[in-house]
Amino acid sequence: MKIAIFTNNYLPNPYGVSGSVESFRKEFEKLEHEVYIFAPRWKGYRDTNPRVFRYPAFETNIKIKFPIAIPYSRKIDKILKELDLDIIHSQHPNLLGSAAARWAKKKNIPLVFTWHTLYDQYAHFVPFVPQRLAAWWAIRNARNYADRCDAVVAPTPSVIEIIRKWGATNENITAIPTGVEGEQFENPDRESVRKKYEIKEDEILLFVMTRLTAEKNVEFLVDAVLEVLQKNEDAHPVKSPTQSRSATLPQFNRVKFMICGEGNLKDSLIKKVSETGLNDKVIFIGIVSDKEKKDYYAAGDVFVYASKSETQGMILTEAMYSGLPIVAVRATGAKDIIKDGKTGFLVAEDKEEFSHAVQKLIDDENLRKNFGEKAGKIAREKYTSSVCAKRMLEVYKKAIDDHK
Repeated sequence: MKIAIFTNNYLPNPYGVSGSVESFRKEFEKLEHEVYIFAPRWKGYRDTNPRVFRYPAFETNIKIKFPIAIPYSRKIDKILKELDLDIIHSQHPNLLGSAAARWAKKKNIPLVFTWHTLYDQYAHFVPFVPQRLAAWWAIRNARNYADRCDAVVAPTPSVIEIIRKWGATNENITAIPTGVEGEQFENPDRESVRKKYEIKEDEILLFVMTRLTAEKNVEFLVDAVLEVLQKNEDAHPVKSPTQSRSATLPQFNRVKFMICGEGNLKDSLIKKVSETGLNDKVIFIGIVSDKEKKDYYAAGDVFVYASKSETQGMILTEAMYSGLPIVAVRATGAKDIIKDGKTGFLVAEDKEEFSHAVQKLIDDENLRKNFGEKAGKIAREKYTSSVCAKRMLEVYKKAIDDHK
């Protein structure tokens, strides 16, 4: 099968959609399918894959660095004209999504669309436009685009419910998450990261890997975790009734918090931490490369997450694959993936409830281990890239058969 994937978001951007595209591309190619990627040019970046083609783009840095594709290119038109494609898979309803739809129509082949985003949660990225208006337009545009496609993919069942409520009428909507690339997580080195950042063996490391922007709800997350850190910082050893007066048992845990990621809120989060006097307990890492990612996950003891904008949350399945118990705000994406009380805790967006759940895992080593083992088992059964890619290929085959 010859597959063209059109995406506004691709390497070297380290986040969601580009990771999804790469995961499926690699698995499709392992199964001997040909995959062509059409993405915006990223200044200074050179592709090593000869089947990646870049549309012209202009650079923006509104909260995060992101090139905006110009969906017209004579050079790429010539390339597409020559390609004997079987199917086109669009990752977005606009910009290169419009190019995808145009070429699917020209070639009379099926168009598949993955609805990656809860667009109302990302309206704040649009400058000079009221958020409510931006959200309304984005949802309307995505809904109309989805209804023109031969098939629609949503990362989780709860997203299908949302887009149905938003008015999408396409009958061919399937839930397929992006899988974890197992090879990336082989032989992790927990100690290398903990040693580098002076995290002692007896310290519990709370961990998150996320974009530090508003839609990820990172301000709430940091506030809740700071309460946990403060609680454990303030605790003191108490005397054991079974020991002499001079003997004590430490009834508290040494806890630190590691934040991996970049975004426009980073400076304000650093300031917030500084104002609490807990600088030595919070470690800001920045963006972690794919090569190092497994070691950072392995260094953690509890994964904490508060985003309410996820359609899946690839980092949640990566955390599960790494054997981490998770505390997350009960929201779309998270509630499809985390088994409350089995692989982690799903809680309300309430600092006290969130911090209480985290503290419960800090205090109970057996519970952490039990949740982590179950999380790893489920991730390997349901959320590997090979499993998810085979399900996507079935969607492609059906779309091709129905289109004939």
